[in-house]
Amino acid sequence: MNRIETLRRQLPENACALITSDVNRRYFTGMKSSAGTLIVFKNSAYLIIDSRYIEKAQDTVTDCDVIKQERLYAQLSDLITENHAEKVWVESDTMTLSEFERLRENITGTVTFNNSSDLSRIIGEMRMIKSDSEIALMEKAQRIAEKALENALNFIKEGITEREIALCLDEYMLRNGAETLSFETIALCGTTTSMPHGVPTDRPLKKGEFILMDFGAVVDGYHSDMTRTVALGDISEEMEKAYSVVLEAQNRAINAAVCGITGKRLDCVARDFIAANGYGDYFGHGLGHSVGMEIHESPCANTRDETVLRENMVITIEPGVYLPKKFGIRIEDFVVIKQNSCYNLTNAPKNLIKL
Repeated sequence: MNRIETLRRQLPENACALITSDVNRRYFTGMKSSAGTLIVFKNSAYLIIDSRYIEKAQDTVTDCDVIKQERLYAQLSDLITENHAEKVWVESDTMTLSEFERLRENITGTVTFNNSSDLSRIIGEMRMIKSDSEIALMEKAQRIAEKALENALNFIKEGITEREIALCLDEYMLRNGAETLSFETIALCGTTTSMPHGVPTDRPLKKGEFILMDFGAVVDGYHSDMTRTVALGDISEEMEKAYSVVLEAQNRAINAAVCGITGKRLDCVARDFIAANGYGDYFGHGLGHSVGMEIHESPCANTRDETVLRENMVITIEPGVYLPKKFGIRIEDFVVIKQNSCYNLTNAPKNLIKL
């Protein structure tokens, strides 16, 4: 059963689903584009797309009919009438208020609109469980990122800047198979590592400092995500201790990441260990989040998410300790949840590397 068929089965008889977000449109059609409208009925589906993409869509999209966009609202109105739909469900998580108002004003006929969370919830639940092919693409993206890390470790030396480290990672990924970057690469040195999502600057690296790198590649729409913290030369005893705490917290969480645990409980496994070792006030973000066609997906592993993790959900495990004006550490892998264990998509070493 393809994804459109799975969605159809969850629609009421008299309803249709209108999908306009770029990511979800790609999820259902397999085609990347910056525009287009997918409308799904109980027994049919149509991709309406303009002249920029029509040829590509006709060649690649197989699970719905492809129609060239001419007068979008008139075309949608005709399809709704022909398919006897009475309700139009929209993506409440992504459609703007102005887009929704234009839709209501321009769709003719006697229809009502469902702008509740119903459609976004159904799609979100579909995307939570990854297929083997989706996992394979994320693993491929991760192998590219890991090679970029190897390359960067040979590049890093005293005096280079945070921006140069980030550029080194980015260039390697883009030259070696990445469709794009998962997000703006984070590369921080010294005291700026205490900012979990700091922005790389022209600050030069000095001996005795940590280098924190958070980055990922995208392959066929699927993201990877990893963080590694390494040191340049010898570091202080305090830095060594904090690193060992973060690493052990991560290992404990990975061992606990199995079907049936909640995101909140998984977060506690790492958070409680960090707190017991004196760093509880210095781990401010959640333990992790899901990854897929977007870098942040549901579910999450944090202090609030009660979602029960199920087989083939993907979750990052990224504990950290951040001491303001001193240093920060984060170690991040991402794993696939299985019945009695998890499959770690990340192969990069994480014992402390001293360059």
